[in-house]
Amino acid sequence: MYDLLKTIHHYLFFVVMVLGIFAIVKAVMGMSSKTAYTEGDRKTGLFFLISCHIQLLIGLVLYFFFSPFGLKAFQEFGSAVMKMKDYRSIAVEHISTNIIAIILITIGYSKNKRLTDSAQRHKNVLIFFGLGIVLLISRIPWDRIF
Repeated sequence: MYDLLKTIHHYLFFVVMVLGIFAIVKAVMGMSSKTAYTEGDRKTGLFFLISCHIQLLIGLVLYFFFSPFGLKAFQEFGSAVMKMKDYRSIAVEHISTNIIAIILITIGYSKNKRLTDSAQRHKNVLIFFGLGIVLLISRIPWDRIF
């Protein structure tokens, strides 16, 4: 089960990145050409948001129930996990930074539901989704990605 969830979590990352970058590119094009925030823009953001939340749920299941780098690391090593770079990276930094990133993405999407100004909507996507993508990319265990 651990290997299956880890594989899904791994490949879903690519879906998240493609959707996020696509939403950001659409926002940049919308801001530069001053076009309206369309239903397609909203759906792109929605699919990005949904994929991020699915990724988070799979990650949390891995962290709390299966991964030797997650909660089990704290149960086995206690506070010594903080001195072990590989364990700390996954057990603390990866999960906390990614949760913050998904919170930012969710805020950006939620703010856009209330706005009517297209320029502000494109700007919100650029800021919140952009910050979220940067945080997600910053916590990827690159040595294990390929």
